[in-house]
Amino acid sequence: MVTNEIQREFFQSGETRAFSFRREQLLRLRESVKRNEQAIYDALSIDLHKSEQESFLTEISIVLGEIDYALRHLRSWMRDRRVRPNLAVLPSRSWIHYEPLGTALIIAPWNYPVNLLLCPLVGAIAAGCTAVLKSSPYAPNVDKVLRLVIREAFDERYVGYFSGGRDVNAGLLALRWDLIFYTGSPRVAHVVAEAAAKHLTPCVLELGGKSPCIVDCKADVRLAARRIVWGKLINAGQTCIAPDYIFVHRSLKSDFVAELRHWIAEFYGEDVFASPFYPHIIRDEAVERLRRLVPFELKVGDNRCVEPVILEDVHPDDPVMQEEIFGPIFPILEFDDMDEVVRFVNDRPKPLAFYYFGSPAEGRRVISRTSSGGACINDTLMHITNVNLPFGGVGNSGMGKYHRYESFLAFSNRRAVVSSVTWFDLKVKFVPFRGLKYLKRFI
Repeated sequence: MVTNEIQREFFQSGETRAFSFRREQLLRLRESVKRNEQAIYDALSIDLHKSEQESFLTEISIVLGEIDYALRHLRSWMRDRRVRPNLAVLPSRSWIHYEPLGTALIIAPWNYPVNLLLCPLVGAIAAGCTAVLKSSPYAPNVDKVLRLVIREAFDERYVGYFSGGRDVNAGLLALRWDLIFYTGSPRVAHVVAEAAAKHLTPCVLELGGKSPCIVDCKADVRLAARRIVWGKLINAGQTCIAPDYIFVHRSLKSDFVAELRHWIAEFYGEDVFASPFYPHIIRDEAVERLRRLVPFELKVGDNRCVEPVILEDVHPDDPVMQEEIFGPIFPILEFDDMDEVVRFVNDRPKPLAFYYFGSPAEGRRVISRTSSGGACINDTLMHITNVNLPFGGVGNSGMGKYHRYESFLAFSNRRAVVSSVTWFDLKVKFVPFRGLKYLKRFI
């Protein structure tokens, strides 16, 4: 039976609100992650065939960086922020008090199972919340190690941990929470949002979508191809902000495709099946879904290793353009006029990321005419690596932001406080509002 009662009771004790308690829990999490670091690498290798290097860069380093940053800044984050009073409340004092929302549910996906479970937890701890974590069943070996990490670090009354499939999700979502933090697909996000609405529970939804990538006529083709291949094939394309489809200016198309092939071979060798750095697709069902997106037979090696595919002359009605790919497929569309591309992007659900290669000035102009959760000019993925930037989606790609201070804010209520003096009152605020006609001159 799933429940959050012990976490709710522990939150009501008030113990999680103290600076010393929050700091101690962050230190305990850091120690547990470091102690189990090799086990995490081994589990990620088994479940996703991730190399230790990629696992460090995309999982461990990000989690440890979030913890260290929170430890350095936690005291200042918790401090009340004074706000200048206006004429109506003088001579009172006003401030913002940051209080924890309460007990949070954090549901993480399988594609970055460590990063996307523990980074939100850092925000919950920093804000003074209790939490219940729900991992993905599709990365079972990582799940076992994460359970160990959490149980070594925390009292179960403070941080609960659940594994399992949809039945566990349904049981957890039926409970009342003070915040639900969900990372996953827009399809499941509808279920999460519907469950949250029954209790008017606020949500942070970190989703995905079809993130466009534009290679304009003034782009450095070699650089663009190298950075697009890198961004697309990290985790074999199983990344919510991977460049999903590529619009290439007609004048550059043949050179660009040649460069894509060059950099795939440069990074992973002529035989990607033999590469120790090329991740695999998470499960057989995902491989079958990828098969349905291309008009020919995919080359699939042992343990769900899918060879990268470049699809030229793609049409907007093709299957590969109807859903987020989440795999190593590069759909190429040609264009002559940037206005066509802008209309194409704006006619579709707002993506989580947007990538432009070409003149920086033109990139800024194109970004100003479109909408996405985040964006890069002459690069891919790098907006998430600058963790001082807020990360999140917009519209169909999500709601709410997190990372570092934004994570603290996501799990906090910014409480407005006014403290009035007892020795003075503005008579104009009381019936029959004497002096209002004079006050109007200053309002």
